[in-house]
Amino acid sequence: MANVALRNLGKTFDKTTVLHDISLEVADGEFVVLVGPSGCGKSTTLRIIAGLEEATTGEVEIAGRVVNNLEPKERNIAMVFQNYAIYPHMSVRKNIGFGLRTSALSKPDRIKRLEEVAALLDMTDLLDRKPAQLSGGQRQRVAIGRAMVRDPAVFLFDEPLSNLDAQLRTQMRLEIKKLHQRVGNTIIFVTHDQVEAMTMADRIVILKDGVIQQVGTPSEVYHKPANTFVAGFIGAPSMNMMAATATSQGIRLFNGPTVALVQSDLTVGQPVTLGVRPDDLMVGTGQVLAEGQVVVQEPLGAETLIYVSVDGTEVIAKASGRTPPAVGETVRLGAATENLHLFDAATGAALR
Repeated sequence: MANVALRNLGKTFDKTTVLHDISLEVADGEFVVLVGPSGCGKSTTLRIIAGLEEATTGEVEIAGRVVNNLEPKERNIAMVFQNYAIYPHMSVRKNIGFGLRTSALSKPDRIKRLEEVAALLDMTDLLDRKPAQLSGGQRQRVAIGRAMVRDPAVFLFDEPLSNLDAQLRTQMRLEIKKLHQRVGNTIIFVTHDQVEAMTMADRIVILKDGVIQQVGTPSEVYHKPANTFVAGFIGAPSMNMMAATATSQGIRLFNGPTVALVQSDLTVGQPVTLGVRPDDLMVGTGQVLAEGQVVVQEPLGAETLIYVSVDGTEVIAKASGRTPPAVGETVRLGAATENLHLFDAATGAALR
C-alpha cells in the first residue's frame, strides 16, 4: 500500500489546458473518487498517475518517490479500465495469471496467489471458463482479479462500471467497496456518476474544467457544498437554486418571501442565491419559501417528489408517498433554517 500526492499538476494538449494546478494528497489505504462531468479532466489525471500520459507541469509522488520519469510498470500500480481489457481466447485462470507474467514468484507461489485472488472475488468455480461464458459483472471481476494478483500499492479504476446495467452496477459498487474493506489498498476511482462517488468514497474530489472545486467526505460535499456547481452536481435531484437579494431583515427571494437569515458579511441589496435540497423542502413545514402549483408528480414509493411552478421557476420538493398533493393543487413549501444554503450570485461561492 502507498500514499499518492499530486503537486501543482497541469496538462496541456496543443494549446488547450485541460488540468489547472491540481494538488491532492491521497492517504495510504484511502478510497478516493474523482468525479465530474465529461471533459472535466478526471480521466486525464488518472492516466498521468498511471504513467499513460505525461504531465506538462507538476509532480506525481507514489509511496514517497516522484514517479514522473518512471514507466507505468515501474510505478507499482494496477489499472482497471472501462472496457475490461481481458483476453477472449484465454480462460479466467490465464487472464488473471497474466498479471503475474513478469513476477519473480515461483510457479507454486503464482498458483497460490491466483487461487487466493479467485477465492477473494468468489470466482474459484469460474477459473476454467472463457470470457464469452461470463456475465458483464463476472468479466469485470476478472479484470479486477488480474490487477489484484500483482498486489499493487495503488489501484486505479477508470469508470469500470459504466458499461454495466443499473442492477449490476449497484452490485459491483458493493463488491468493490467490500473488497477495499478486506484488502485495504489505496484506490483512486474515476466516475461521472455522483451516486457511485457518494456510496463508495472515503473522500470525493469534484472537478470542473480541469479545476478542483471541492475535496471532502460524502457528507461534507452534500451538506456543505463549496459553491453552486458542487451543490448542483452532488445530489439527485439537484439542489433548488432561488435568486434572492440581501436586506436588513434577511434574504428576500425572487418570488416575494423574506427568509430570516442574517449574514453579517452581506451588504443590503447584494444579489445572492438561496439553495435548498428537495429532501429538505416540504409541504407546509418550516419557513415558507415558495407557493405554487404542482405540475408533475414523481412517485418513489415511501415518498413522492413534486415539481412546483413558482412564478415561472420550477422547484422540486418532497411530499408523502401515500397522500401527495395532486397535480394542479396549490401548495406552500418551507424548510428549516439550518437546511438553507447561501451562495454569492456573482461567483457561486458558498456564503453559509
